[in-house]
Amino acid sequence: MERTLADLQVGNRATVVGYDKSNTVYRRKLLAMGLTKGTDFTVNRVAPLGDPVEIAVRGFHLSLRRDEATALLVEEVNQ
Repeated sequence: MERTLADLQVGNRATVVGYDKSNTVYRRKLLAMGLTKGTDFTVNRVAPLGDPVEIAVRGFHLSLRRDEATALLVEEVNQ
């Protein structure tokens, strides 16, 4: 079962495993932001309506729109 960043809750830790193949525009943006395969991150905040999602990755905080979050395939890491 594939999970996306949009499926995670606050406090979840995950690793990037891939990108939605149908969305190449967001894939390029995510790669440029440092979200490469194997990158670990933590979900810090999710807005009440689910947009945006804030994650902590590589020592900084990054906010992603819901469309961007659904393009990022992840694997949850046990804490």
